[in-house]
Amino acid sequence: GPLPGAVYDSDRKGEKPGPPPRRDLAGIWEPATAGGGIQGKGALVMMNDDILSGRDASKRINIKTNAFGSQWGALGSVVEGKTYWFRAPVKRHTMGSEFDIEKIDSLPTVSIIYGSGEMGTALTEAAAKAGAKAIIHAGTGNGSVPDYGVAGLRKLRADGVQIIRSARVPDGFVLRNSEQPDDKYDWVVAHDLNPQKAKILAAVALTKTSDTRELQRIFWTY
Repeated sequence: GPLPGAVYDSDRKGEKPGPPPRRDLAGIWEPATAGGGIQGKGALVMMNDDILSGRDASKRINIKTNAFGSQWGALGSVVEGKTYWFRAPVKRHTMGSEFDIEKIDSLPTVSIIYGSGEMGTALTEAAAKAGAKAIIHAGTGNGSVPDYGVAGLRKLRADGVQIIRSARVPDGFVLRNSEQPDDKYDWVVAHDLNPQKAKILAAVALTKTSDTRELQRIFWTY
């Protein structure tokens, strides 16, 4: 079958101490072939000898070579040109997706509002006024929303804007109906996707549906 997308790179330069980039880049070639078992595992990120699922991989540090990581760990490793797999993704992806990029001409605007102390409501209101079809609330803790912000978000939802609770915390996941009564407010939770990834999935999902139950299913599925 067709190969999934893979992102790979070397954070080392040849003139610096440590193994040369050639070894790093050679190490990714073998898993990108049929013999490496890459099929069926979706988009991948291969860096620092680790093979990560693109779904949950993110850049976690900017001053070291092990820049990318996932809270759920690596799928496998590449050691001396040989691939070792330890697990496979269970989330729906790529060829098994219900979305068809060939049929998507544009994506709706989705805004991220970062939670903080005394964050106010001006940014949320501005995002909606600018035409956002969904707002990713990157809240503290378990996607918390300050008391003074609830009424505004509920009004936006009544006006048709999707409210998706995410968290600015790098690991863990947002529980539905925890911190906020999502069922009552007709809100969605991003589960374990960080705000940036939640924004992408929300934009793609909104090309198919604006039903919150369907949106929640999509966030739990992908």
